[in-house]
Amino acid sequence: MRSQSSHPRRTRRNILQLAGIATGAAIVAPVLHNLKISGFSPASVIHTLKTSKSILEAANAKNSQAMKIVASPKPTGISKVVLVHTEDRVSGTQQALDLLQPDGIEGKSIFLKPNYNTADPSPAATDTKLLAALVEKLQKAGVGKITVGDRSGMAQTREAMKLKGVFQLAERYGLEAMVFDEMSTEQWQYFSPSGTHWQQGFAFARPILQAGAVVNTCCLKTHRGAHYTLSLKNTVGMVAKYVPGDPFNYMNDLHTSPYMQQMIAEINAVYQPSLVLMDGVETFVEGGPESGKKVAANVILASTDRIAIDVIGLGMLRLLGSTNEVTQGSIWKLAQISTAVELGVGVSHPDQIQLITADRASQRIADQIRRYIT
Repeated sequence: MRSQSSHPRRTRRNILQLAGIATGAAIVAPVLHNLKISGFSPASVIHTLKTSKSILEAANAKNSQAMKIVASPKPTGISKVVLVHTEDRVSGTQQALDLLQPDGIEGKSIFLKPNYNTADPSPAATDTKLLAALVEKLQKAGVGKITVGDRSGMAQTREAMKLKGVFQLAERYGLEAMVFDEMSTEQWQYFSPSGTHWQQGFAFARPILQAGAVVNTCCLKTHRGAHYTLSLKNTVGMVAKYVPGDPFNYMNDLHTSPYMQQMIAEINAVYQPSLVLMDGVETFVEGGPESGKKVAANVILASTDRIAIDVIGLGMLRLLGSTNEVTQGSIWKLAQISTAVELGVGVSHPDQIQLITADRASQRIADQIRRYIT
């Protein structure tokens, strides 16, 4: 039954309509008086105005800074994927990089993106000894300044990085450690939703876009929400959950969308890594990302191509026996992979992948994987 009160019903629309009377930063006394006798608190209206103003400013900032995703031409050449059979992450990392010999990093500033979704032991998060071995190899290769950074999904980023010893490692090797959650608005680059499945686009870490070269070091594992998390999924940590002054929750957009797989691929279109290192010494074949059914895969993979290395990683999961989401149908039809192919992120056909090994044990695994990637 409708109220017989002489005051209008209090709704957000009423408040915004009344608040529209006030212009500029100040609200004159007669307006406040009229609002008060209409049943509204001046303080609440001022709060609404300030909130609306901040939302408007954030929206304007997005529009003025936003870049569009542009699909790259599909590569026509061969992408190498090194596979090293090993139980030792340190020696496996060293051997993988010696075999791959990635080009174009000497003298360049490096942004190193690990996986610190949580601080749980590998394969949930990047192993610290592996990270140290990778840094040593990069420095011996003559790279410039190295920055290491991430944004956690299930933990507080600074705490996760602290528990994993990242800040100590940074001090030891002269690195800069960066916590993305603590970055300013200016350190995020907006990308337009045009041509993507992101409702309001997404914000990407500028320090990665501005680096001379990007190194993506990821884990080999399944993921309850995204089905699997390899190099393409590791890019999610480069995207903001919130940008200061912008109330939109970008990670909620991702994790509640029926197009999560496509959205993961889309963010990969905005940067190109110079090196991808995947730790598969241990892997989750079920569950993940922070815990699950753990098995020894005993491999380290390295490449410069995210699709190529993820296809091989998925082949490894199929070889070990994994979830239906990972094992059913062609690997090339899985949404993360097929969307990344459409965007020109990497190779588009198994014939473009060259598996490189250095011993019989590694070659046997490579031969077994090949039947899963066609």
